[in-house]
Amino acid sequence: MSDKFDVIIIGAGPAGYVAAIRAAQLGLKTACVDAFTGKDGKQALGGTCLNVGCIPSKALLDSSRQYWNIAHNLPAHGISVDNPKVDMATFIGRKDKIVKQFTGGIGQLFKANKVTPYFGTGKLLKGNSVEVTAADGSKQTISATNVILASGSIPIELPFAKFDGKTIVDNAGALDFTAVPKRLGVIGAGVIGLELGSVWRRMGAEVTIIEALPDFLSVADADIAKIAAKEFAKQGLDIKLDAKLNKAEVKKDGVHLTYTDKSGEQKLVVDKLLVAVGRRAYTKDLLADDTGVKLDERGRILVDEHCHTGVDGVWAIGDAVRGPMLAHKGSEEGVAVAEWIAGKAGHVNYDTIPFVIYTEPEVAWAGKTEKELKDAGIPYRVGTFPFAAIGRAVAMNEAVGQVKMLAHAETDRILGVHMVGPGVSELIAECVVAMEFKGSSEDLARIVHAHPTLSEAVHEAALSVDKRAIHKGN
Repeated sequence: MSDKFDVIIIGAGPAGYVAAIRAAQLGLKTACVDAFTGKDGKQALGGTCLNVGCIPSKALLDSSRQYWNIAHNLPAHGISVDNPKVDMATFIGRKDKIVKQFTGGIGQLFKANKVTPYFGTGKLLKGNSVEVTAADGSKQTISATNVILASGSIPIELPFAKFDGKTIVDNAGALDFTAVPKRLGVIGAGVIGLELGSVWRRMGAEVTIIEALPDFLSVADADIAKIAAKEFAKQGLDIKLDAKLNKAEVKKDGVHLTYTDKSGEQKLVVDKLLVAVGRRAYTKDLLADDTGVKLDERGRILVDEHCHTGVDGVWAIGDAVRGPMLAHKGSEEGVAVAEWIAGKAGHVNYDTIPFVIYTEPEVAWAGKTEKELKDAGIPYRVGTFPFAAIGRAVAMNEAVGQVKMLAHAETDRILGVHMVGPGVSELIAECVVAMEFKGSSEDLARIVHAHPTLSEAVHEAALSVDKRAIHKGN
């Protein structure tokens, strides 16, 4: 006899586990199926984000930043430390401890909200049943009125640079190096490549990043990307643009790379190679042939504006569907779908989803870039303000970067905000709130911001839209 639920979620990443909790809060009998295994061999809820993505990478970014500060930032404060050393077991172990804390926390949240977890892979069957296959190969079938597909994504593997988990690695492998590589090669100058490249550069690795696109961070605003590129170069990240990897061969002395740039064929030897060229929706063995759920040309589950697949009672969210592959985007879709199932008014505004890169300095943005506005023929005004003129940033010895605000030339409505600098992963939230309420640059300009704070850069950028910034020439 199969177990019957109101909602079954396949996948317990940020999209799936949040959907499960919200559905349970709304009084729906809920189950969540996930096969992710922790280092202890037990079920580890939280998906890629909590296990080998967002959380562990931030733990290593913070640890590596402490180490970098000793040599590069503390002397400016009159503090010196001789011969700092790193215990790699503790360095990696701290990350693992944080991961276990949060994956275990989701388990406690499931228990508190009466979500039933199933440990295994889930496959959608016709009629909204789900076949759960355990690690030992045993199977059981559960069913529900509604099924939410939240299977996530996996790293894209290059056919000529296949992952071996030791020398050529994906993001998970780059989080578990047992020693700092002397030479680290990174394929892809996106979020993963920049963040993990930064971790190991701070720890002493020589890092070379090979990026196929001609423009650095082409998804970000050009002015912000230019500032970020300059700072990363100062830190020793060697970023080669318009460079295409052709071959990667593992030999005794390292990984031999062959790539082509504007000057022709180039050679490079590294000790470790991180391939971070993007991710793709993970839908392998997710759907039985007769479910009626369709995939697009990129393997993503096709859904409408309400994340519905077109098959009665079947929904899909997160990295497995269209839109940016961001944990918070998936979580909000999970909440919205749970609320739609419960007959409530769910909502996700894709136009104000914030993007963040947790490098040093951080990069963050929401809304349209200047190029997008130009291409769309939308009239706009620009306001900018540098962190070099912010007292708090100077006092922190982190006075790098700027805030750039784009507002409609006629209505003054904020269309986009772009930042590079200290703490911008937090500062962007104020701008998202303003944009959600259809706020204008004048609205932010008239709000009192505490002094001295980093948020004053947002205030002054808003003033600058109307050419009335106080602490810089307009």
